[in-house]
Amino acid sequence: MLGGYAHRLAKIDLTNRTVRYEAPKEEDLRKYIGGRGLGVKYLFENGPGVDPLSPDNLLAIMNGPLSGTRTKMSGRLAVVTKSPLTGTVADSHMG
Repeated sequence: MLGGYAHRLAKIDLTNRTVRYEAPKEEDLRKYIGGRGLGVKYLFENGPGVDPLSPDNLLAIMNGPLSGTRTKMSGRLAVVTKSPLTGTVADSHMG
């Protein structure tokens, strides 16, 4: 397992008020490095035809591979979604 990642995804459905936990695949953690990479991967899996303003649109809040380690400047995360303005990927970073 790669260090730093939480190795747990919480999929929260606000419409049905449910939470489902999943473990990300190790190959995905290596292939889509970082919070933005993983967020974009899940956004594309959600489907290109999803209306950005619908409840089906994904809002991914993802940490990166160095979060939780002693590395300086590692406490960062990315927020990834489908933009209602452009219909493409929108992301923001913090930390």
